[in-house]
Amino acid sequence: MAKLFSKPEALADQPTHYCPGCTHGVIHRLVAEVIDELGIRGRTVGIAPVGCAVLAYNYFTFDFQEAAHGRAPAMATGIKRVRPDLIVFTYQGDGDLASIGMGEIVHAANRGEKFTTIFVNNAIYGMTGGQMAPTTMPGQRTTTSPFGRDTEESGMPVRIAELLASLATPGYISRQTVIKPKYIKKAKQAIKRAFTYQMEGKCFSLVEVVSTCPTNWGLTPVEAVKWAEENMLPYYRLGDFKTPENN
Repeated sequence: MAKLFSKPEALADQPTHYCPGCTHGVIHRLVAEVIDELGIRGRTVGIAPVGCAVLAYNYFTFDFQEAAHGRAPAMATGIKRVRPDLIVFTYQGDGDLASIGMGEIVHAANRGEKFTTIFVNNAIYGMTGGQMAPTTMPGQRTTTSPFGRDTEESGMPVRIAELLASLATPGYISRQTVIKPKYIKKAKQAIKRAFTYQMEGKCFSLVEVVSTCPTNWGLTPVEAVKWAEENMLPYYRLGDFKTPENN
C-alpha cells in the first residue's frame, strides 16, 4: 500500500512544549513541508525569536540561530549578506516583531533584505504572561489591560501586513491563518511563495499568520478558534497585500 502522508524530514521528533490548542505546531509543520518540497533543507537557516517560539530550533532538522528580543531581522540580514546562497528566515511573534522589533522589521523590509519572515499574530504576549501586545484587539482583556484594550490610551492594533505593504521597496507581503483546515492550504501556499521569491533572489517576504492563544485568552481551544474568526479576521483581512510583480 502506498504511503500518502508522513512527517516532513525537516521536522524533528520532538514532544511539543506549546499549550493545547496553540497553532505554532501547525505553522511549524507548514514551514517544514515547504522546505522539504523545495529541496532546501541543507542550506536553510532559521532565526528563533524571544517568545513562545524561543525553542523553535528544537522542532526542525536544519540550522537555527537564537536572536535577542526583536533582533531576528538584524541577525537574518547579517547572515544573508555574508552567505547569500543560504535560505534564511525569521520566525517571530507579535510581541517580538511588532513591539520591541518594530524598527528592525520595518527597516529590513524597506532595505529589501532578501530573507523571509514568518510572523505569528495571536494578539497577545504569550510566553511572558499574557500582556497586551501591539496587535491586541480593542476591548480585549489581557494581564495589563484587565478592563480591555482602551484605544483612546493605546491606539488601534497595528496591522503589520498593511504597514509593510505601504513601503515603496518591492516585497511579498501576505496575511493568512491556520485556525481551521479550510485556511491551512492557503497559508502553506503563501509560505511556499515567500520562500520561492527568496530562492529567486527577488525580494523581502513576510507571511503574517493569524493564530490563537487559548491559554492567555482564557478560552478553550474551540472557543479560541471561534473568537479569532469573529474578532480578528474582520480586522486582520486575509490575502496578499503586496507582490514583487505589482510593485
